[in-house]
Amino acid sequence: MKFIPILSFMVALAAAESIFAHDDPPRKSNAAKPSIYAEEKSFGREGDPKKVSRTLKVDMGDSMRFSPALLTVKQGETVRFVVKNNGKTMHEMVLGTMQELKEHAELMKKHPGMEHDEPYMAHVAPGKTERIVWQFDKAGEFYYGCLIPGHFEAGMVGKVAVTR
Repeated sequence: MKFIPILSFMVALAAAESIFAHDDPPRKSNAAKPSIYAEEKSFGREGDPKKVSRTLKVDMGDSMRFSPALLTVKQGETVRFVVKNNGKTMHEMVLGTMQELKEHAELMKKHPGMEHDEPYMAHVAPGKTERIVWQFDKAGEFYYGCLIPGHFEAGMVGKVAVTR
């Protein structure tokens, strides 16, 4: 009879693990292997590394700024972002619409230890470099920001102008 409570506990533990999967370490597969069924976002989708048309270098640091702060991309273009953290604290580059970034920044304030596993995000430790491969399939203005609490609010935001 002790088997049933133990089994119930194990099932509950497995369910809890899937609920908190958002805290798993970031995946490293973005630059090497795109999803076959890449999720379409309002600002594009995960790009195929074999179809990258150019590489864009983005630096970030403790000045709470991205360099460059404005990028221009052609609609349909697949780019590789090489994101370098020149600072002494953790930074990240998250692509999205301004509304999405604001909403996510608020969520990060409530859950500051939250880690992500999304192809449009790069979490970059001090002195390290990470990559994002992204296809911008819609024209418009999109953004990138560091959503670590306080960074976005301090102005750590850049713009991607996607032209036709």
